[in-house]
Amino acid sequence: MRTLIVGSVVLMMSVFGSCTSENSLPDPLEAGWNNTAVCEVLVDNDKMRVLKCSFAPGVGHDKHYHPAHYAYAISGSRFRIEYKDGVREVDFSTGSNYYSEGVEWHKALNIGDSTAVVLIVENK
Repeated sequence: MRTLIVGSVVLMMSVFGSCTSENSLPDPLEAGWNNTAVCEVLVDNDKMRVLKCSFAPGVGHDKHYHPAHYAYAISGSRFRIEYKDGVREVDFSTGSNYYSEGVEWHKALNIGDSTAVVLIVENK
């Protein structure tokens, strides 16, 4: 079981951590899904911002960028993720986590049968 989680985390890092440049796209808080917010701010101060993002089955995250961040799955699920190099399906299991130097853009869809809840921690 531990090997599967590690494999998923490595895959998530390659999917989510593809680039560090910001652009005119929304950040994860602004992006939402079909004009509905999926993330809420838990902490926002001069050192960090922490977001809690919830994705029910069939809910995703519209196209957005990420600054450098750490992510932790409070509750996991299966995602279809589109990014500049293609589309992948990945299991982001409960307890999985990764660090990314940033993402130029991606969008995601929860294709699993459970609600995923993910913490995103961004240093400022």
